[in-house]
Amino acid sequence: MANQKVEAAVLDTAHVGDIRGALGTIRHDDIEARQGWKQRFKTLLAILGPGLIVMVGDNDAGAFSTYAQAGQNYGTSLLWTLCLLIPVLYVNQEMVLRLGAVTGVGHARLILERFGKFWGAFSAIDLFILNALTIVTEFIGISLGMDFLGVPKVAGVCLAAVFIMLSASTGDFRRFERFSLILVVGSLVLVPIFVMVHPPLTQVSHDFLVPQMPTGGKLSDVMLVIIGIVGTTVAPWQLFFQQSYVIDKRITPRFIKYERADLWLGIVLVVIGAVAMISFTAALFGGRPELGHFQDAGAVATGFAKYYGRVPGVLFAIALIDASIIGAMAVSLSTAYALGDVLSLKHSLHRKPGDAKGFYAMYCGLIALAAALVLLPGVPLGLLTNAVQTLAGVLLPSATVFLLILCNDKDVLGPWVNNRVTNLLTAVVVAVLVLLSIILTAAVVFPDMSGETITDILISGGVVGLVIAIAVNVLHAREEADRSIPKQERKIDLKALYSWRMAPLTKLPTMVLSQRNRLWMGVLRVYLVVAMGMVIYRVIQVALT
Repeated sequence: MANQKVEAAVLDTAHVGDIRGALGTIRHDDIEARQGWKQRFKTLLAILGPGLIVMVGDNDAGAFSTYAQAGQNYGTSLLWTLCLLIPVLYVNQEMVLRLGAVTGVGHARLILERFGKFWGAFSAIDLFILNALTIVTEFIGISLGMDFLGVPKVAGVCLAAVFIMLSASTGDFRRFERFSLILVVGSLVLVPIFVMVHPPLTQVSHDFLVPQMPTGGKLSDVMLVIIGIVGTTVAPWQLFFQQSYVIDKRITPRFIKYERADLWLGIVLVVIGAVAMISFTAALFGGRPELGHFQDAGAVATGFAKYYGRVPGVLFAIALIDASIIGAMAVSLSTAYALGDVLSLKHSLHRKPGDAKGFYAMYCGLIALAAALVLLPGVPLGLLTNAVQTLAGVLLPSATVFLLILCNDKDVLGPWVNNRVTNLLTAVVVAVLVLLSIILTAAVVFPDMSGETITDILISGGVVGLVIAIAVNVLHAREEADRSIPKQERKIDLKALYSWRMAPLTKLPTMVLSQRNRLWMGVLRVYLVVAMGMVIYRVIQVALT
């Protein structure tokens, strides 16, 4: 199964060369096996970055708002959702890091080439719109943090915007990654806040491991918070960002196991941050008048100053600004990477701005646009935040379906295709995400939807999901029977495995969708038509009123 082609599908020559990470360098011709823990540790340090940045960047301004709302309104009773999301995070992000290392092509370009112009344009345009709105929420978080610290809104937002633009515009990949990892370390400011507030560890541990529903909470409201936690923890931009960043860092299949370790470290940090926020917010407002009346992250910082002194409030505001900056950087980069891939532009942090004008113009343009929208008087920031949640809920299942099909495409991944366990887990993830996004979209359109209606959706959705799972398995079994090919040993020597790379896109055979994949795409089309129709209806309704 070794790929004997010398050529590989690299769309930017800057993506080939030495790995120059924030914490070390690996030469391009270094293919020697690592002996001993010291060599392995040095290699891990050089690889660290993509997983940490994408995961910690996910604990952005929207996450601060969602987790604080869960803690202030429902205590620690929803901590278990974070525990269940750990395998979801790993399965999705592991697939894109594998795609990046093996193919050398960004996620948006793979969708364009393998699924056609319609789906390629759809993914790129919707990602652009969603990411632009998401960056606006990051600047809302920056303005709230700056306001608590006494910094004027205009000065704070403009200063942050310039800072974010300059951080990625030096033409030095290593410099950008070092700056990003400083922000990653800054996210740990949440830990001392947790220690100052000292929520009961026994209850926190119990609620993290044991699923339950808040007592006395309205089911429709609780479900929206749960869906908000899912949406803010697993976002479409993460898929596009990590695949492109792995490519830009020049990580090859040789170092996939180290990148998996990097991803696990990122997941640990993002879960620690999320658990800390829900827990100390629950302890902060428990038994106080603000319990059950969440406003925004700025009000949480004010609550700290009111009940625990100014120091934890300042630390929370700093953590909010830190999270918003790294979120804005990552989301903007994911957009610039994706559009650079689709439009065949030079797109790499290794290039100077003068050598990749389109790439940096898109990155800086998104930042400038978002900052301007936050500063403009009369802009419906609440509506924009609502739209971000809804669009993320609509797009995430479709992004996961594309990901699942690509990771089973042998022309793309060869010996690196998914195994059956990964496929099964991903199929379950897709089913759950579709179900939750349907509830989210319906709840946005029909805000007075009752708990009984939500229960009916859950039950009927579970039945439909079961029927689809059975149909997919039947089609899969039929395809295997039609091939009539005896099972062969899947063993492959490590040298061949690590050297396998996808051929140039022009030399790939045309993708032929199987019956199973055609079923997936058919369901996806129907779902997107219905969901997007509901979103458009709600936007028009809000605009008219």
